[in-house]
Amino acid sequence: MPPHPKKKHSRKRHGDRNSHSAIESAHYGECPQCRQAKLPHRVCRHCGYYNGREVLPVDVTESE
Repeated sequence: MPPHPKKKHSRKRHGDRNSHSAIESAHYGECPQCRQAKLPHRVCRHCGYYNGREVLPVDVTESE
C-alpha cells in the first residue's frame, strides 16, 4: 500500500509546483516570402513556401 501524506499541502505550494503548466498562446513568426503570419517550422498557408522553396502549390482562388 502506498504511503499517504500526513499534512495537507497549501495552495501556494500547489500553485508553485504547477506554475509551469500554464497554457501559452501560439508564437507566430513572419513568412519571409509573403510577410504573412505563420507558425514556426510549418509551411506557409498563404504562399505554400517553406525554407525558401515552394512545397505546396497554393491556388489563388482558395486564399481570397
